[in-house]
Amino acid sequence: MDKNVLILQDQLAKISNDSADVQTRLIHLARALQPYVPFDFFSVGLRPGIAQEFGDLGYLRIGFDEYQYVSEKELLTIAGLNKDMLSLLIKNTAANAEAAITKEISDVLSVQRLMFDTFAMRSVLTFPVQHSDGQATHYFFYSRCRDCYMNIHIDLLKYLRNHLTEISEKIFLSSPDQYGYQEFSDVIGSHPQLLAALDLTAQVAGFNTSVLILGESGTGKEKIAQSIHALSPRKDKPFIKVNCAAIPAMLIESELFGHEKGAFTGAFEKRKGKFEQACGGTVFLDEIGELPLDMQVKLLRVLQEKEIEPLGGTTCRKVDVRIVSATNRDLEEEVTKGNFRMDLYYRLNVFPITLPPLRDRKSDIKDLALYFAKKFCREFRKKFTGIGVAMMDRMLSYDWPGNIRELENILEQSVILNDGRSELELKRSLRAKIITGSKVEITTLEDVRHIQRET
Repeated sequence: MDKNVLILQDQLAKISNDSADVQTRLIHLARALQPYVPFDFFSVGLRPGIAQEFGDLGYLRIGFDEYQYVSEKELLTIAGLNKDMLSLLIKNTAANAEAAITKEISDVLSVQRLMFDTFAMRSVLTFPVQHSDGQATHYFFYSRCRDCYMNIHIDLLKYLRNHLTEISEKIFLSSPDQYGYQEFSDVIGSHPQLLAALDLTAQVAGFNTSVLILGESGTGKEKIAQSIHALSPRKDKPFIKVNCAAIPAMLIESELFGHEKGAFTGAFEKRKGKFEQACGGTVFLDEIGELPLDMQVKLLRVLQEKEIEPLGGTTCRKVDVRIVSATNRDLEEEVTKGNFRMDLYYRLNVFPITLPPLRDRKSDIKDLALYFAKKFCREFRKKFTGIGVAMMDRMLSYDWPGNIRELENILEQSVILNDGRSELELKRSLRAKIITGSKVEITTLEDVRHIQRET
């Protein structure tokens, strides 16, 4: 075996095990392969991709060891295209099932035709590798030299197939999001209000500070709480969720702090509460605004003294937990009304994070809808062919009183009722304004028109 190939194998193994972000791993891969499979533009992409979406990532070589990152955004700018035009090219592009060297591109509009014309390429080597889930990654090596690629290059790539497969699976099946945080990989959107909330989440995660997550129902408060825990030094310890609204008042003390044997009728054995179960980790108190006043006093003691007293017990026990809480209520107003203790409010509200409602970040609706559509298509084993224009327009004009949770439910229903051959269609009525009680809030003539269209 050639010594250089052994060195290359070692480099690929290190790249596969690297914990860096996608762009960093990809540039390391490009630099490692360049001496053996020379290129002027190198890219990788998942096949089959999502219908009419460009998900390839690559690097254009602009100097001896200088590369320009190219994803969909950069490609649209360089080529002077819009997304609709690029979608048409993707639709016309057939995926190679086998390794291939191409020197002539037909006049048919395709992604390869675009690359040849945009970057003045004259040949391309395509090398697909199969994933364990049935999908594949295609590696593309473009050159401005017509006779650059030969069978020896394909043979080398075949020898390296296992390494390339492992790298591509980690890039496309478990890659971090744009923040470089795997913990935010399921947080979809780029609206400034959302990004501000994620910035605060990342900043506070490393401390034991109490965090209060504010936002309407369905805005993703639990996901942010999980991200705080996952980014903290406590990440290897338990994350225990308590829904304060779902536990009967007579049982909540036992649920939180545990009980001794015989503490009440039916207490046949000693039981640890949520705080002891979370020792060393994080307790997430969801719907904290629903906590009864008498339990608020006991929770305040936990925050102040770092200790609990189990129901029926006679001694206190020290606990090491971080508290993250969330509510859809205006706690300041609840304090004014006497429904929530002021001292507890200030203990919990050390570091507030407010999540915006979906109606205030409508620029994220398309990405969220596509994310849920693809998710449910995979789950229900249906082919995803896109979301109908009428459905997307209707979603963009809706106010989303149920926020992201409501959007997710609507996409799940649409996928279930879809035949797997056509674009998704809206399967329920959406009103243009938030429904209050049994009436629709009408404030403008346009509201009347929306209701007329719905009925």
